[in-house]
Amino acid sequence: MNLKAVIFDMDGVILDSEPIYYQIEKKFFKDLGIYISDEEYHTFVGLSMVEMWRRIMNNHNLKEKIEALVNSNNEVVFQYFSNSENLQPTPFLEQFIQNLLEKNIKLAVASSSSKKLIEIILEKLMLKKYFKIYVSGNEVENGKPAPDIFLYTANLMKVNPQECLVIEDSTNGVKSAKSAKMKCIGFQNFNSGNQNLSDADMIISTFSGLYEKIIKFYENCD
Repeated sequence: MNLKAVIFDMDGVILDSEPIYYQIEKKFFKDLGIYISDEEYHTFVGLSMVEMWRRIMNNHNLKEKIEALVNSNNEVVFQYFSNSENLQPTPFLEQFIQNLLEKNIKLAVASSSSKKLIEIILEKLMLKKYFKIYVSGNEVENGKPAPDIFLYTANLMKVNPQECLVIEDSTNGVKSAKSAKMKCIGFQNFNSGNQNLSDADMIISTFSGLYEKIIKFYENCD
């Protein structure tokens, strides 16, 4: 099986966080005096905070500086998760992770969120022990849907892109993984909005039984 590493997106995959973000951002947008429709908001899923605000500024003619908006928004999100209790990982995720580790498959997180947010969420979910490598979109020049974050992560893991499998819940994330020439599983999380995952090699809606599905998939690829 030509699989040496699995790279997880965080939001919507490791944690069903999109409904949380939506509530935080709705208040943030309201305080700024702008209206973002659900349809527009769902196009931001998988993007870095910088890219999201770049698009909002273009669409809504905001006068504020993008750096100030990003910093304020990041701080609000970080404080929310820092104070959160009883966050739970996506069902069956931990068992899937353990199945991969038993086969010595390397693991990483590659998320558009900030590094300190990735760290606090992994700690809250008690999953940090599984991930030696986690990469933020802030560490690469171009965010998703560009391939930069996944190529950089593969390089840190010392594996070839063709040996990586990415798990993503967004249109932007799937495009990013496929642009990096990696296999990709589209995780259908309905709380992430109407995401087009059709470019993924496989689409799932649960981690239950996923390891067995991956084994069969790679057997058919050989």
